[in-house]
Amino acid sequence: MAMRRVAFHGRHLLSSPHLFRRHMSTEPMAALDRIRNSGLLKTQGLVGGKWIDSYDGKKIEVQNPATGDVIASVPCMGTKETTDAISSAYSTYSSWSKLTAAERSKALRNWYDLIIKHKDELALLITLEQGKPIKEALGEVSYGASFIEFFSEEAKRIYGDIIPAPLSDRRLLVLKQPVGVVGAITPWNFPLAMITRKVGPALACGCTVVVKPSEYTPLTALAAADLALQAGIPPGALNIVMGNAPEIGDALLKSTQVRKITFTGSTAVGKKLMEGSASTVKKVSLELGGNAPCIVFDDADIDVAVKGSLAAKFRNSGQTCVCANRILVQEGIYEEFAKAFVKAVQGMQVGNGLVEGTSQGPLINEAAVQKVETFVNDATSKGANVILGGRRHSLGKTFYEPTVVSNVNRDMLLFKDEVFGPVAPLVPFKTEEDAISMANDTNAGLAAYVFTKSIPRSWRVSEALEYGLVGVNEGIISTEVAPFGGVKQSGLGREGSKYGMDEYLEVKYVCMGNLKET
Repeated sequence: MAMRRVAFHGRHLLSSPHLFRRHMSTEPMAALDRIRNSGLLKTQGLVGGKWIDSYDGKKIEVQNPATGDVIASVPCMGTKETTDAISSAYSTYSSWSKLTAAERSKALRNWYDLIIKHKDELALLITLEQGKPIKEALGEVSYGASFIEFFSEEAKRIYGDIIPAPLSDRRLLVLKQPVGVVGAITPWNFPLAMITRKVGPALACGCTVVVKPSEYTPLTALAAADLALQAGIPPGALNIVMGNAPEIGDALLKSTQVRKITFTGSTAVGKKLMEGSASTVKKVSLELGGNAPCIVFDDADIDVAVKGSLAAKFRNSGQTCVCANRILVQEGIYEEFAKAFVKAVQGMQVGNGLVEGTSQGPLINEAAVQKVETFVNDATSKGANVILGGRRHSLGKTFYEPTVVSNVNRDMLLFKDEVFGPVAPLVPFKTEEDAISMANDTNAGLAAYVFTKSIPRSWRVSEALEYGLVGVNEGIISTEVAPFGGVKQSGLGREGSKYGMDEYLEVKYVCMGNLKET
C-alpha cells in the first residue's frame, strides 16, 4: 500500500481554482465542478461526525490516472487520528447497537436513496480518481448501492434460536449480537462497492466502523460517508481515515476496542493483517487475490464464451480480483475461439473514462503498468506469442493495449500469478481432467468460469473446481444476494447475501434454569 506524494503544510490544491484549472483539461474540470456543486467533493477525514485535517497538516495528492492531473489533496492521517476514530466508533456503538432493527434499517434505506439520487456525481468521481469508463462507474454505483438496500432489509432478519432443553425446568436460547467496532480496509479498484459491501452489513447488525480507503481513491469514500450522515446514520457510526497505511493498520490491529478486521486486497497484506489480529484475537474476514481460470470446452457456444470471457477478463482494465486470469481452451475449439476472441478484443476502445464509447481506461499507476510488462515479457521469453497488443498504448500515461497472448503454459507468470491488467493468456488443454488440474494448480481460489452446453459437465466441473465462486456460461457473476468469497489463500469469510451478515455477529448461548413453579 504505497503512499502518494505528500505535501507538508501546503496550501489546499483546490483553494486556488484559477491555478488548478490550468492543469486540468476541460472534461475532467467540468466533471469536478459538477461534483463540487453537488456538495460531494469532500477533502477531509471524518471522525465522530466532524470533517478534520491530519493533526500534523500532512496531505496526499489524489491524481486522475488518465491524465496525471491532481484532483484534490486529502489529509495524510496516521496513528493519532485513527485512535480517535476508534474511540468515536466505540462510544457510538453503545447507542447504535441498541437501536431497533427497524430504526437501523430506515437509516440504511435513506442512505441507499441518497446514493441513487447522486448516482451520476458519484460515478464521475469514481472515473476521475480510479479511471474506469463512466459506464462501468455507473454500474459500480448501482452495485454498491444494492448492498446498502439489501442489508437495510436484512437488518430486520437477524434471528436467534430456541433449543429444546434436556431438562424440563430449563430454556436454552441462542442470541445473535453485533461483534462491536469494525476496522474496514478497502482497495482502489471498486472505491464505492468495496466499502458498502462491508459497511452495509456491519451497520445493519449494529456495529460501528472505521474505514481506511485506498490513498489512491479516497474521494469516493468521503462522498459516500457524507451521504451516510445526511441519511441519519449518527456521527461516529461511520468514520473515514486515510493516509499512512502502516500506521492506520497498526492502530486498528493493536486496539482492543476493535473487535473485527475486514479487508479486501492483496494476499500478502491479508496475511499480515491476519497475523496482526492474533494478538487481540479479532474476528477476521479477508477477500484476497485471485487467479481465475476461464475454461472453454469444445462443446461451448462460441459467441457466449467469447462474450463471457471478454467481460470476465477486461472489466475495469483487468483490475479486479475475479478477472479471468487464465483462459483455458480445449484443443478442438482453440483456433476458432482464439480468432473470435481476438476480433472482439480489437473492437475495444481505449481512452479516458469520461469519453463516450470508452471500454477500457488506464491502469491505476505506473507500477501496475510495469507489472503487466514484466508478465508479458516473461511469457514471450518462455515461448508464448503475443497475437494482439502487448505494449503501452499510444495515449501514454498508464494506458496499456488490450492484449491477447497464446500458447501460455504453467511455467509462466501469466499462468501462476495474478496479472491485474488487460492481458488475456490463452492456454490449450486436451481433456476435462486436464482442465480441472490446470485450473486448481494455484494457491488462489476465488472465482472460476466454465463455458459448456453440457449440463452434466457443468455440474461435474463446478463441483471439482477449488473456488468460492463459479460462473457457468456467464462472465459477470457478482450480486448482492449471493455470497462472495474465496477458498485456499484467496481469503476467509463471505460478503454479500444473508451469509454476509454472519461475519459481523457473535452467537451467544443463554441457559435459563430453575423455571419450575414454586
